[in-house]
Amino acid sequence: MGLKDKLHKLKLKYKGKKMAPAFNAIHTFLYLPNETTHSGSHVRAADDLKRTMNTVIMSLIPCLVFGMFNAGYQHHLALGEIEAVSGGFFSSEFWTLDNLVVGLWEILPLVIVSYGVGLAVEFVFAVIKGHEVEEGYLVTGMLVPLIVPVDTPLWMLAVAVVFGVVIGKEVFGGTGMNILNPALTIRAFLFFAYPTWMSGDKVWVHGAVERANEIAGGAQLDAISGETILGGLAQGKEILAQAASHGKEVTYSIADAFYGFIPGSVGETSAILILLGGLFLIFSKIGSWRIMLSAVLGALAMGLIFNGITNAGWIAESSKFYALMNLEFWQHLIVGGIAFGIVFMATDPVTASQTNKGKWIYGFLIGFISILIRVFNPAYPEGVFLAILLMNVFAPTIDHYVVQGNVKKRMKRLKLKTA
Repeated sequence: MGLKDKLHKLKLKYKGKKMAPAFNAIHTFLYLPNETTHSGSHVRAADDLKRTMNTVIMSLIPCLVFGMFNAGYQHHLALGEIEAVSGGFFSSEFWTLDNLVVGLWEILPLVIVSYGVGLAVEFVFAVIKGHEVEEGYLVTGMLVPLIVPVDTPLWMLAVAVVFGVVIGKEVFGGTGMNILNPALTIRAFLFFAYPTWMSGDKVWVHGAVERANEIAGGAQLDAISGETILGGLAQGKEILAQAASHGKEVTYSIADAFYGFIPGSVGETSAILILLGGLFLIFSKIGSWRIMLSAVLGALAMGLIFNGITNAGWIAESSKFYALMNLEFWQHLIVGGIAFGIVFMATDPVTASQTNKGKWIYGFLIGFISILIRVFNPAYPEGVFLAILLMNVFAPTIDHYVVQGNVKKRMKRLKLKTA
């Protein structure tokens, strides 16, 4: 008797009992369901919730692997042990075993804690409430380690995951019933509960803080300080340029930012891999191209408005808002987490708008508000997660007015025909 048959027998044995959801979840995770629809008025397709979640995870894997290499690369660069990457995306200076080992050592525990704690909470609620364990956390568990700094303490992540799963999803009824994106709920909890760890102040590069402490009172750290590019830009530093000039005053080229050779959260740095992941989700018809495109247009529109304000001289260069307002409008898309948020967070089919017109409005406002928060919140120069959470709340309202607008148009046509 194979493992599948043994698990199926356990399912039948514990059917209707308290621990039944746990055995059902293990069986469903490893195998296809034994019961499938063969007849009747059902839509039969090759996809199901588990396949959908696995497709999203596949689109995230390149960002995860790249993030591991980048964590090691930023670590060695911060210690002054290596020179900055001088080649393109496939530079041999970046794709080294040393970089991967450091990245694995730091990021793999984040993934393990995210899945271990999150699925444990899911199992507990499934047993207590007597419902099936849904596959919804499969994607959330992968997203969480990709949107946090590499040095986030594991206990802190565990506390945030418990909060996010319980408050962000389970209290609403579980997968498919939540009004807020669970991964972003976790990120929001971390930001508001532990702001010094999430603010971008020398925590984004593994080992940067320890190295800075070691040399306190001595020579300056001949590499990067550990802050994100957005953190430097918000302080008025010339940290992003057309051509890189690596040294004590570090700058990054546009290519560095596009490829991802910059400090930041684990999965948010590589714009090219995020773009490819977005195309994969669009091709597989899981991600909404309307939301992605409209969010990009919204971000560009807000960036253009700010550029127009600075070009017109309506704001002084000494203003604390000037640096990010003066950033080229299109460069907002390749720094920070806005690209990652647009592709993998805003397109969440549960919390996003459901109507086609609503998706255009929903996405545009996410991009627009993201850049607005980024510029006017210098204490935390990133706004995409707050913008998405805000629009998660308003998504049902947007759909309501879109539907009501369509109803009114049809009623008008009906009156014209009957007149």
